[in-house]
Amino acid sequence: MLNGRYASAASAALLFCALASVARGSEVNIAVVGPMSGSSAAFGAQMRDGAAAAVEALNASSLLLDTKVILSVADDACDPKQAVAVANKLTTERVRLVVGHFCSSSSIPASEIYAEAGIIQVSPGSSNPQLTERGLENVFRICGRDDQQGIVAAEYIHRSFPNDKIAVLDDKSTAGKGIADVVEAQLRRFGEQVIRQSYVAGEKDYRALVSRMKKDRVRVAYIGGYHTEIGLFVRQASEARAGLIVMANDPLMTSEFWAITGSAGNGTLFTFMPDPGRNANAAGVVAELKASNLSAEGYTLYAYAAVQAWAEAVNRTGSFNAARVASALRSRPIDTVIGPVQFDTKGDNAAPGFLVYRWRDGRVEQN
Repeated sequence: MLNGRYASAASAALLFCALASVARGSEVNIAVVGPMSGSSAAFGAQMRDGAAAAVEALNASSLLLDTKVILSVADDACDPKQAVAVANKLTTERVRLVVGHFCSSSSIPASEIYAEAGIIQVSPGSSNPQLTERGLENVFRICGRDDQQGIVAAEYIHRSFPNDKIAVLDDKSTAGKGIADVVEAQLRRFGEQVIRQSYVAGEKDYRALVSRMKKDRVRVAYIGGYHTEIGLFVRQASEARAGLIVMANDPLMTSEFWAITGSAGNGTLFTFMPDPGRNANAAGVVAELKASNLSAEGYTLYAYAAVQAWAEAVNRTGSFNAARVASALRSRPIDTVIGPVQFDTKGDNAAPGFLVYRWRDGRVEQN
């Protein structure tokens, strides 16, 4: 269901106050959809703040002439059924763009509804390959894909930990299992012997799993999942003195991971796209977000870039028609806060790639 017209009013008001004061000739509706509640709400907040900041800047510019963009915020809680309900509701509101969803398990079923309704969807964080492998012309992702991310992780493990015993774990989710499958397959191609385990998302006690890893003398544990469960696993592994090196996927790019682990998180590895906050092009946006006490970490700037890319495509075509906008998005690179974005024929961003990062004393450093 929709989570109100501007969720988290205390922080969002800082970004949205300018929107109400802009008087223009016409209005167009867009939405940002993600986990505004639940264990992944940190990523929903990143997406919301990034999209809202981009809309504020867009309305203050003259890019879309006499058009005022109205942003709504919707909560799917990373639940596929709720995501479908949200998508169906947005189709009745003449929404032209959906920045979302975050979880691949939500983006994939919702994308079918957006495709039928002629709504552009640009996901900042859904990395499962199936999102863009189904030939839907209006579906895009501005982040990377798990078949890229998983190979980077497997190559790093193979190169950095020769002759160490490796386990690959997943939380049985679309995203977690998907990337764990890629990592396992690539490691086996390298000739590595891999122990494969799964757990259920939402569990809080991983002591039995940690004990099994310790008994099997596992040195490296790759985990495909989300930061809450991975953080608990890391903390409990440290308490058990299991001697594990943990590596995971992109949802570890949030300070909430460190809030769960504390110093036990030191040395935890993960993959993420190049940090756009370090780009000169992003300096002004990052400063504005921080001045409003909002985070610029993780997916914030990717959501901002999703709005930028759509707005430039609308500007190029002079139309909000989804087919024309989709064609313009694929036509040539678009300059955004994360750098040039070039969507290929499937709707994937050709640019981002993945790097390896490490948590160190509450900060993320490129490895």
